Amino acid sequence: MSSLTSLPNFKVCPSCGFVWAKREQFLADPDLSIVGYQADFQVLELGLFLFNHRCKSTLAIKAGWFRDLYEGPIYREKKTGTGSCPAYCLHESQLAPCPEKCACAYVREIIHRIKCWPKQEAGDAIKIKGAV
Repeated sequence: MSSLTSLPNFKVCPSCGFVWAKREQFLADPDLSIVGYQADFQVLELGLFLFNHRCKSTLAIKAGWFRDLYEGPIYREKKTGTGSCPAYCLHESQLAPCPEKCACAYVREIIHRIKCWPKQEAGDAIKIKGAV
């Protein structure tokens, strides 16, 4: 996550201008929920996690920004399209953990961690004037 340290804020809602200064505030915000994952099978870290905000906007954040939330094994083989693959990564709204020992499975575990993140009020969020 070192590439994020130079950013002034973790994320700004493009619709209402709500600001999350830190990733932890973003994850703990009760007005956000993860609703989807768009896989990038070439570079998994470039896949997008999709979050809905209370203002009815959907925010996309690269999966790589959450990579450090997973500490388990990362498998080399991609099983996408095989008989044992449940095809979760092919369905944007399917957020269940994958039972396969597949290269994509760790992203599914990150989704689970995000879904289970404790929610609380985001104390340091601000609204940017003139945000679209």
